[in-house]
Amino acid sequence: MDTPTPEVAPVVDNTFALEDVRKAELGRITDIEAIGAQHGFTTDARAAIESGKTADHFRSHVLNNISKPQPVIDTDIGLTAKEIRSFSFMRAIHALANPSDRRAQEAAAFEFEASRAASEKMGRQAQGLFVPSDVLKRDLNVGTSTAGGHTVSTDLLSNSFIDSLENSMQVAGLGATILRDLQGNIAIPRQTGGATAYWVAESGAVTESAAAFDQLTMSPKTVGAFSDLSRKLLLQSSMDIESFVRNDLAMRLALAIDNKAINGDGSSNTPTGILSTTGIGAVTFAASGAPTFGEMVDVETQVSQDNALMGSLAYMTTAAMAGGLKQKAKDSGSGQFVLANGQANGYPVAVTNQCAANTAIFGNWADLIIAMWGGLDINVDTSTGSTSGTVRVVAMQDVDVAVRHAQSFAKGSGGS
Repeated sequence: MDTPTPEVAPVVDNTFALEDVRKAELGRITDIEAIGAQHGFTTDARAAIESGKTADHFRSHVLNNISKPQPVIDTDIGLTAKEIRSFSFMRAIHALANPSDRRAQEAAAFEFEASRAASEKMGRQAQGLFVPSDVLKRDLNVGTSTAGGHTVSTDLLSNSFIDSLENSMQVAGLGATILRDLQGNIAIPRQTGGATAYWVAESGAVTESAAAFDQLTMSPKTVGAFSDLSRKLLLQSSMDIESFVRNDLAMRLALAIDNKAINGDGSSNTPTGILSTTGIGAVTFAASGAPTFGEMVDVETQVSQDNALMGSLAYMTTAAMAGGLKQKAKDSGSGQFVLANGQANGYPVAVTNQCAANTAIFGNWADLIIAMWGGLDINVDTSTGSTSGTVRVVAMQDVDVAVRHAQSFAKGSGGS
């Protein structure tokens, strides 16, 4: 019998297959690391690499978290409710205005100690005295000079300083996004483009595409406001005086922030507001003062065409233009006017002379971001009004403004 010839297993060369696997893995790691580094997701990127996630899966993760601001670092100093109630703007201002007055310094010992704690928490020095975030976010109480001395407190029924500031800002009332108690520069990732869909033949390969992202960066810019107070007023410790001084400073800061959120051009350490943001829509009105109903709709259309007609939609314009719109007929027969009952074409209309003349702004105001870094810095100037006996109280707040998506806003302006 013939002896069967043993079968010899074919030799398989895995060199090319292993090289392809190596290249694919290197590409996966490189792509994930690049996405993580660009958008501040480096920790997430390392976790995705270690768990074997694909680059597409990690892109989806970034997209799902793209609208979430970076975590805010708590700048509260841990004051108790009793300590918050005892903090007094007036005692602090009086002590700053009278540095050689021992009694004034002793009376404001707690305020100065709280300021030092806030300074350490924020990692910077106050030019005068820091009002801690704990106090700015809560209602204040002040002592009364009754028979019981400062053992008796009277509740201030007004809102907290930050709430008072926001209530005075038109842009906040329209739905602007306000980030509080920030520390350090922030970068908010945003999507600038999406993946592309392709039609393919049977057994054909889909062309590779990916979403595109960039970052919206914001950094502290200092805004200051001042109020001139008489020395006698500073000696008062009543609830009404405490509330008056606090709300006066809040209003002045609010007006300054509100103005730059609309008109800021980014020069001289100021934020860039809506009207100076590159890429917002623009419509030119045929006549100044009272655009037609069609022209107002054209402003809306600029936003709608960019798929941004969503969110907190509203108009903003000046008192003069609002007056003209109330008298401008929508058409020749309906008896209706462009602006009626506070609305134009069904959208709210905010009226403020902070807005540029002959201008109407329309958009999703939630895409206007106002960032505030914790701590209100209060200082006093006793020399400017020395001849009249007044003290100038200067309040400074670190803030920045940015538009998340330029396509969310459009302006109508001009005319002859």
